Amino acid sequence: MAFFTDLAQQYIDGEWRPGSGSWDIIDFNPYDGEKLASIPVATADEVDLAYRAAERAQQSWAQTNPYARRTVFERALRIIEDREQEIAEAIIKELGGTRLKAAFEVHLAKEFLREAVHLALRPEGRILPSPVDGKENRVYRVPVGVVGVISPFNFPFLLSIKSVAPALALGNAVVLKPHQNTPICGGSLVAKVFEDAGLTAGLLNVVITDIAEIGDALIAHPVPKTISFTGSDKVGRHVATVCAANFKQAILELGGNSALIVLDDADIDYAVDAAVFSRYVHQGQVCMAANRILVDRSVEKEFTEKFVAKVRTLKVGDPADPTTHIGPLINASQADAVSSLVDQTVEAGATALLHGTTDGNLVSPSVLTGLPADAPVLTQEIFGPVALIIPFDGEEEAVRIANDTPYGLSGAVHTGDVERGVRLAKRVNTGMIHINDGTVHDEPIVPFGGEKQSGIGRLNGDSMVDAFTTQKWISVQHGRSRFPF
Repeated sequence: MAFFTDLAQQYIDGEWRPGSGSWDIIDFNPYDGEKLASIPVATADEVDLAYRAAERAQQSWAQTNPYARRTVFERALRIIEDREQEIAEAIIKELGGTRLKAAFEVHLAKEFLREAVHLALRPEGRILPSPVDGKENRVYRVPVGVVGVISPFNFPFLLSIKSVAPALALGNAVVLKPHQNTPICGGSLVAKVFEDAGLTAGLLNVVITDIAEIGDALIAHPVPKTISFTGSDKVGRHVATVCAANFKQAILELGGNSALIVLDDADIDYAVDAAVFSRYVHQGQVCMAANRILVDRSVEKEFTEKFVAKVRTLKVGDPADPTTHIGPLINASQADAVSSLVDQTVEAGATALLHGTTDGNLVSPSVLTGLPADAPVLTQEIFGPVALIIPFDGEEEAVRIANDTPYGLSGAVHTGDVERGVRLAKRVNTGMIHINDGTVHDEPIVPFGGEKQSGIGRLNGDSMVDAFTTQKWISVQHGRSRFPF
């Protein structure tokens, strides 16, 4: 189907409809500037309609046998498999993902749908003992009710499904707001998949809009009990503040400034391969990307020479070309910001082993070293193809540098001694870290999330049950209680 024409609408209570706002969100191809779609924005009134529809539909859905609920996700999986090539092409067009990246995103989306099938059956109740004779304490897992999901632009199809499917599988209804740069892949395409899979109207609603139109209506609305947000720490901080003021749970998957650490006994060639992929996959627009590559000084020269040589081989260009490694950044603002950051860092004293150039939204790779200790770039997230190579002397300094950031999402350690790597990894304050591998990983049953400004809460596997259900205590008194008065 023609995604960018047929799906350029809001999806509320099972109906496709235009937004009633006075302006349009324009969806552009970031590589060639082609206008893909023009979508009238949803207003706060339509956000309310979406939440009210979700609230109505959720009550009967929660009572539906979980074996029946899971058939929806089985059908959704088959639909994605049947339309896999179309979905990949849409990812390439809407967000400038390379063919490799698009295939990877669709593959992971299918894996998370497979897990959603099992999640429908995951919640378990417990019977707990009581100090009161004759009392039975039952603890039930029940859906939170309605979940608001806000997804980002970098992996929009995957990261929308990653929260939407588990929330639905566990008996909730959802209102999804995709990023304004990826309204189709992150929003209406997800709705279409579930509509075609037979999901009851009202259980999934998609509002394509912007904070300039609705303010905090999506997160402050009284209906949703949980907000699942993936995006920047700046916006995440605001989401958390509004949620706290309104007694809502916030699940926040935010930015990162991950370190890939190369110890003196590492396989250098392999570490180079892991570091290049971890830094430059999807143009560096990945929260888990290896912003900082920490290398023991004894192997710094060899590693750096091989790293730069490999980066030089990366092809920058049309993401539709299967030989392209690096496509465009999401928009001109991001491309300008990354270019300016490189220029400013070099002006402040860093050495550019490669100094990327900018052509439209295409930004070629930069590799910087010799950074001043107080360089701002060391502690911030770089959402672009810029690598920082930082030497260290011994493990203590490596740990200190790795932890010298307000973020704590992912990381990696390369070493010839696995247990040495594990010991060091335990000292790095991060939610996830990988030995002898890259920094970019996500698996459906392993807890995913960060420390510090990289987020609050975890997703995946049993963590989904914690995120999208709540515990309810029902006690039963067999016989008669004795009351003091």
